[in-house]
Amino acid sequence: MTPEIRLTESPVHLRHGANIGQPLTRRDGILKVTGKAPYAADRHPKGMLYAVLAVSSIARGRVTFLDVAAAKSHPGVVDVMTPTHKPPLAEDPDAKTNPFMFRMELLQSDAVRYANQPIAVVIAQTLEAATEGAALLAPTYETLPARVGLDADESFVPPAVGPGHPPIVEHGDVEAGLAASAKAIDASYETPAQYHNAMEPHAIVASWDGDKLSIDTPSQGLAWAQGRIAGLFGIPVENIHIRSPFLGGGFGSKGLISGPQILGIMAARLVGRPVKLVLRREQMYGPVGHRAPTRQRLRLGADGNGLLTALEHQAKTVTSSFDDFYESAADASHTLYASRAIRTAHEAVRADTGTPLFMRAPGEATGSIALESAIDEMAWACGIDPLQFRIRNDAEVEPISGKPFSSKALRECYTKGAERFGWWERPLSPRQMRDDNGFLVGWGMGTATFPALMFQANARAVLRADGSGVMETGAHDMGQGAWTALAQIAADGLGLDIDRVEFRAGTSDLPDAGIAGGSAHTATAGVAIHNAGAAVIAKLADLATRDQRSPLFGAGNAGVIARNGHLHRRDDETRSESYADILRRAGLAEIEATGGGAADPAAQADYAMHAHGAVFAEVKVDPDLGQIRVTRMVGAFAAGRIINPKLVRSQLFGGMIWGLSFALHEEAVMDRRSGRIMNPNLAEYHVPVNADVPSLDVLTVDEHDPHVNPLGIKGVGEIGITGSAGAVANAVWHATGVRLRRFPIRISDLLVAS
Repeated sequence: MTPEIRLTESPVHLRHGANIGQPLTRRDGILKVTGKAPYAADRHPKGMLYAVLAVSSIARGRVTFLDVAAAKSHPGVVDVMTPTHKPPLAEDPDAKTNPFMFRMELLQSDAVRYANQPIAVVIAQTLEAATEGAALLAPTYETLPARVGLDADESFVPPAVGPGHPPIVEHGDVEAGLAASAKAIDASYETPAQYHNAMEPHAIVASWDGDKLSIDTPSQGLAWAQGRIAGLFGIPVENIHIRSPFLGGGFGSKGLISGPQILGIMAARLVGRPVKLVLRREQMYGPVGHRAPTRQRLRLGADGNGLLTALEHQAKTVTSSFDDFYESAADASHTLYASRAIRTAHEAVRADTGTPLFMRAPGEATGSIALESAIDEMAWACGIDPLQFRIRNDAEVEPISGKPFSSKALRECYTKGAERFGWWERPLSPRQMRDDNGFLVGWGMGTATFPALMFQANARAVLRADGSGVMETGAHDMGQGAWTALAQIAADGLGLDIDRVEFRAGTSDLPDAGIAGGSAHTATAGVAIHNAGAAVIAKLADLATRDQRSPLFGAGNAGVIARNGHLHRRDDETRSESYADILRRAGLAEIEATGGGAADPAAQADYAMHAHGAVFAEVKVDPDLGQIRVTRMVGAFAAGRIINPKLVRSQLFGGMIWGLSFALHEEAVMDRRSGRIMNPNLAEYHVPVNADVPSLDVLTVDEHDPHVNPLGIKGVGEIGITGSAGAVANAVWHATGVRLRRFPIRISDLLVAS
């Protein structure tokens, strides 16, 4: 049985390392900047064909005709896959056997459920021939009116929101709290649909060898992808080999394998040759998930001392006409503020759109911009500085669950972030500051929070007779630096310098590293690596302490310390022996062990686990033109044990930039007549570029949280969004005196409101 380090125990065989906590440069950095990092679409197996999707130009109806003959007669076209000409599947793509299985469009019928839905696949000798063949299909449709937006249909209460949370949660009497308040606000906020725009589009290169399948595809969850593919094609999981060493961004859209990727596998089976299918940018706006729009109403009340008496957060969102995913926006109000009464509630409508899915900080991003705007508005109504108001209402325990969490760390984020930003020079009233050019200047802040999650994972550790080590786990690196951070944990777990450790990840034939999502991958895979290291060191120590020829003989009770490729007696470090000598004398070329990691159920039951932060933003607004520029942002975050400060800083910067994008840039615009996205490209779907990014400053607050996991790790990938969007929105109000509640904030809205 593999020994694991439990939360309440200290290991007998300690490992003292110098890798964790170091700002090491990314191990994959040179590969990426020199173009040598292999992504899925870079693979070209012998005999490979190209597949191109034909997608619907309507949002609702059915395909009545495809000119397959014209497409097949085009030079270079090999075959055309349609609902009537495709390989059989072992499982209905509309079946759902677990809550994280979503319905796919795999040419099961001629029905069209949303714009950009795949309706055929053209397979050809060249990409150009496949693209031209797809255009020649010239589909015709029987069209029904598109149901679009938050008012598309009658609303209903969903059975669950987000990853299975209850749709309505309450404690205390909200109406009584509002009636007893000295000040109250009632405000509604809207956020738009947003789409994943990773640099690398969804792609797959699939090759069949009998009933064995080899795949190159970007995946945030290799084991989950294997299971879904195995079910659809009726083959054993072990017959599926997925390579996904590098992802060019994921943000949640690559957590579950998508319909277009499965269509690539089907195409390869149909023609009996390897096939590559890569989505065009505009084809990503539909079948691979997105963040749903929301309309949120917040009602807040506070007493004469500025303490919250009630907080009600209602959220309305959109799901597809054929599947269920509901953005858990109102849940953002569960964790931060110590109101005497809190109620959160969700409702939804069905629309003719691709199914929404997890997108970076799902629920928290959409909910927090509304919550932090409302809290800012409430502070102003009470005549209290927004930071002081937040501190005054800071919760000692999570309000909904009553579980304790690290509120002390949040207060330190408030203090240090405010000092770095210079917050205390801020006038309370809006429209009081101008720069030398006459631009209006505003300062705003937002509180950041994100749950400290952990999933299940496994790892395999090896110590070799030459004194080196190997750590294996099927981890995923979508740009967050997993290859480096996990290698640092591996090196310390094995008691070796990182240059002596071979770290293997990114393929499905390695131990399951869980899913890279929920800002949980470093904790999840890291604890498995940590425990695998503990297990192999324990085996090595057992060899040495039982061997009379070893200077460590008899040290079993005292224990040993692993450091720099040696085991040292814990009670006398001058008595030591190298790994190489221990293995050589035992006649072993290597020794191995496995380890697993999972959340501790007892700790989960007793504690609320979150990373926290505070973000401060400065904006400048042209008083005549309404143009908004963010000029600087400061974020202070408490995220447990920091494995690599350089990587963490980069992730927090990325989150803050995404928050800026949420507040001022990002929006998918839909044609309400056709149900089509009108800006499915990076020219018109606006995201910040270098000129939009302000001076960014990040500081991390030291935090030791013994309850989250044995390594004390919390995620940093998503928390930066949750405070930043609200901070920018609040800064715009402070600059202009105009409170805008529809996002992104538009120049036209600001000018009209002014």
